[in-house]
Parts: sequence; structure tokens; C-alpha cells
Amino acid sequence: MGKDFYWGGKLMSGRSDMTTGKPMRIIVAFTMPIFLGGLFQQFYNLADTLIVGQFVGHEALAAVGSCGTLVFLIIGFLMGLTSGFGVVVANFFGAKNHEEIKKSFAMACIISIVVSVILTFVSIYSLDGILELMNTPQDMYQDAYGYMYIICLGIVWQVLYNLLAGLLRAIGDSKRPLYFLVLAAALNVILDLVFIIIFKMRADGAALATVISQGVSGLLCLYYILKKVPEFHTRKKHWQLNGYLIRRELAIGLPMALQFSITAIGTIVVQSALNTLGSIPAAGFAAAVKIEQVATQMLASIGTTMATYCAQNMGASRLDRIKEGFKAANIFGITYSVVIGIVVIFFGKYVTYLFVSNHVDRIIGYVDTYMLYVGLTFVPLHIILSYRSGIQGMGFGFLPMFAGVVELLARIVVGFIGAGMKSYDVICLASPAAWITAALFLLIIYRYIMNRYSKNNNQWV
Repeated sequence: MGKDFYWGGKLMSGRSDMTTGKPMRIIVAFTMPIFLGGLFQQFYNLADTLIVGQFVGHEALAAVGSCGTLVFLIIGFLMGLTSGFGVVVANFFGAKNHEEIKKSFAMACIISIVVSVILTFVSIYSLDGILELMNTPQDMYQDAYGYMYIICLGIVWQVLYNLLAGLLRAIGDSKRPLYFLVLAAALNVILDLVFIIIFKMRADGAALATVISQGVSGLLCLYYILKKVPEFHTRKKHWQLNGYLIRRELAIGLPMALQFSITAIGTIVVQSALNTLGSIPAAGFAAAVKIEQVATQMLASIGTTMATYCAQNMGASRLDRIKEGFKAANIFGITYSVVIGIVVIFFGKYVTYLFVSNHVDRIIGYVDTYMLYVGLTFVPLHIILSYRSGIQGMGFGFLPMFAGVVELLARIVVGFIGAGMKSYDVICLASPAAWITAALFLLIIYRYIMNRYSKNNNQWV
């Protein structure tokens, strides 16, 4: 882990070959930079929420919170797509096939550009309809629209960072994306304060700060790749359209993108149910979700690590190491889930004071309720994030997506029941119900895959 290796006769450093070494040490060491980077990425939206809640009002806070589901739908689709591209690159990296790495990098860039442009236009022109479909209250509609419009205009910058950071991780470099994200997070806070406090912008100011900051982190990744990453230094021949690689990247990337979209759609259903209760419960839910996202960032980071770990070892035909990797990830993830679950259940609600300055006595109760329900079910969330990403890293795109469908159905059923009952408590149960059902389904899928490989001498038949 972290050892130097030779590339074309030149000694390189900062890459991690996950096909050798102790799995636990590799997974923990690779996860930590991703975790820190994820925290800083969370800090983008967290800073938006904090500053908007303190200086604009709870209506704008609720608007930013409700927009989080839409952002996840759009950006999550692109993150899933680019993560699939990273799986292909990691396969070739594990197999030490340097020429195919370059070709895969080029095809990933081409596909990402085309898809991001299309998605920008589609999201902008459907924005009004989506906000109405989500039952967005009138007192937060303008803030929600202004926030999302700027986010949609900046999709290309979101793609730039997520694509390049994901490809760097695919070749074992989880540190450089962290460094660039730290700088961007600091810039985001500064711009939030400038746009909202000095220029008197509302939620749209927070969105503008996020887009600019994300663009800066993406450009820094690009500069680093051009200067320091020979694995991705291409020539004209590498940019010739390669039908096989495009099909392979889309075969893995599209199911991963749809997985994110399915999860986002379920979250939108829950948000729509929540919006029927008014802006105060919506503000409490928004603050609680931010706390949950920070608390579970380690679990998401373990999942990202497992995608790269499994992809590299599949490229090296090391199924034995994949099994060992899942065992190590479970020890790590379950331990963390129990500890952080206890923390958020007993202390999570007090973070509310950072988000709002008015109606805090009413909002904190809603936060406390949500923290109780989700804090008890972080273990199944770990299983979802690790096994889904790991199985996708093994090259199975569609099988994990079925677990996403199960998760979606659970969210929809519980969300509609909560909306019908006008019950905040029932709505808060949507995520726990989805996590438990999807986790059980993924464990069945993992067992099925491993049994097939074992019966056929490590070959999928």
C-alpha cells in the first residue's frame, strides 16, 4: 500500500496497488483520504445550509434542504456514471495494461462531456415541473428555483471534478483529490459569505459559491493530471472512438448512474411527502439530513474504496482477496456504524443550533426524531454502501441495481403512508426501511455471485 512502482521505466509514487498487501491495512489507508475529502465535499452544502439558515431564514434553509434531493438526482447520476468509468480503468490498472488505461481515460472524457451537456439542458427545462411535482411550498419556491437553476448551469464543473477525482482513485491515488477539495471548500465558505452577506443574495448565492468552488477543484485535478499523471497522458490515437471500451464503460457506468437516480427518486418521494407538512418540519428534516450525511461519510468512503479494491483485484483475477476485503470492510464499517449511531442518537440534535437562529425550539424536536430512527440503522446502511460498490467494482452493473429498486419501493410505500397520515415520524422511517430491505437483498446477491464463482473455478459462467 502506497509503495512506489515503475511506469515506463520511471519511478512513480502516490499510487496504491491493491492486489498485494493486507486488505485491512489497504482499505483503511485508502479510505481515510476519501473520508476527509468527502467531509470537505459535504462542507460545501453544509456551509450553504449554515449560512443560509443564519442569515436568510428558515424558508431559504428549507429550500436548500429540499433541493438537496434534486441535486442528488442530477449530480448522483453523473457520479454513478463516472464511477463506472473508474471501475474499467481500475480493472486495467490491476491487470497492468497501461495502453488500455489511456484509451479508457479518453473514452470516459468523451462520454462525460456529451452526457453532461444533455443533462444540463434537460434539467433546466424541466425544473419548474419537478418543483411543482415535489409540492414545494410557495414560501420557499423562489429560493428553491434560484438555487437549482444555478446548480444545473454548473453541471459541467461538477462532472469535471467527479470524473477526474474518480479516475485518480481508480489508479490508487486517493490523496490528491482530497488536497484540491480542501482548497475548494475554503473558497466555498468565503464565497458564501461574500454573496449572501455582502451582496445580499439568498439561496442562489449559496448555489453560485458551490458551483465556482467545484469548478476550481476540478480544474486543479486536471492541472495535476496533465503535469504529474503519465497513466492518463494520451496521444491522438487514444481519442479515436473505441466501440468496445464505450460499451464496456456504459455497461458498468449506466447501471451505477441509474442506481444513484433510483435512490434519489425515492428521496424525492420522501421530500414531497415532507413538504406537505410545512416549512418548519422541512427545515428540521433538512438540518437532520445534513447531520446524517456528515455522520455517515465514513461509510460512503468505505464503499468508494471497495469499488476500487474489487475492480483492481478482479483485473488481477484475485477473487480470494475480494472475499478478504469484504471481511475487513465489515469489521471496519460495522464498528464505526455502532459508535456513530450512538453519538447521533444522543448528541445529534444539538448541532441544530449551528443551522438556524429562529424557531430553533420547534425545529430541534424534528431533528431529534430523525436522528433516533436513522442512528439505529447505520449497520444496514454500511452493508448497502460497501456491498453495492464492491459488487459493481467486480463488474456487475445491473445486479446491484435491483437492490436499488427494492430500496425505492420501500421509500415510496413508507413515504406515501407518512404523507397520508400527515405523520413526520412515519416519514422519518422511510430511510431505515429502505436500508434494511436493500441490505438483505445485496447480501443475497453477494452470496449468489460468490457461489457461482466457487463452483466454476473462479470463472463467471
